[in-house]
Amino acid sequence: MMSTARTSPAAPWHRRPELLAAGAATVTVVLWASAFVSIRSAGDAYSPGALALGRLLSGALTLGMIWLLRREGLPPRSAWRGIATSGVLWFGFYMVVLNWGEQQVDAGTAALVVNVGPILIALLGARLLGDALPPRLLAGMAVSFAGAVTVGLSMSGEGGSSLFGVVLCLLAAVAYAGGVVAQKPALAHASALQVTTFGCLVGAVLCLPFAGQLVREAAGAPVSATLNMVYLGVFPTALAFTTWAYALARTTAGRMGATTYAVPALVVLMSWLALGEVPGLLTLAGGALCLAGVAVSRSRRRPAPVPDRAGPTAEPRHEDAGRA
Repeated sequence: MMSTARTSPAAPWHRRPELLAAGAATVTVVLWASAFVSIRSAGDAYSPGALALGRLLSGALTLGMIWLLRREGLPPRSAWRGIATSGVLWFGFYMVVLNWGEQQVDAGTAALVVNVGPILIALLGARLLGDALPPRLLAGMAVSFAGAVTVGLSMSGEGGSSLFGVVLCLLAAVAYAGGVVAQKPALAHASALQVTTFGCLVGAVLCLPFAGQLVREAAGAPVSATLNMVYLGVFPTALAFTTWAYALARTTAGRMGATTYAVPALVVLMSWLALGEVPGLLTLAGGALCLAGVAVSRSRRRPAPVPDRAGPTAEPRHEDAGRA
């Protein structure tokens, strides 16, 4: 019987963890994109610190209930350093500074500056975590960043930016990157739910000085703004940060950071559908570049063919040639 080189296709159940991680990352990206629409509404009635605290309290309450029902217990001591660091940088500082920055600059400039974050994640991950920087990841990030620049420039309003706002958005990007890189080691010792729940709780505690503002502003805020704030806590925070941690535990920080380049493209689409903001051709082109870059960064080389046991150079025997 003729012996041929054959590939080794993975059985469906062997690919299940990879598919679940990809699905979790998709949920995160979609919900984080929707957050931009909700922040725009809630930000008209709530100041940056109050909005961050209300969002974190809603998220911590949701996560705490799930954590109690699942009875996962406290994270081990080895995970607390990463949980506390990501809680301070990402859940706390990032949310306040980003809310503040978006009040100083237009949405396009904010999106452009914050999208420095994935690049910083890849560099910090390589330096501190030993993550590899494969050529496809770097190429995909370059394409996506070009798309983010295009989206940012196309959405920038005239005279809507300030140097102070740009600095705030840059600080938000640095805090985002630092929080992700700090969170990655913690996921080796604790579950995604534990890391997210207690990170969110740390961020909420950090924002408690804004409690007075939250109470005063909630009394006069329209119901729609308050509902948007609660939505931000339950879905883009509690659910999306948990699915993010689940996916991050199963891949590198750089690859996960590159995935978030899909957010600007989805924001354009959601603004079109929910707010009736028709994007221009330049915006659509930038969104397409963002998605293309994500596809490139998450692609992998096809596995090399696995030779049969008889050997890759085995030739068919003469008597079997007619039966091949």
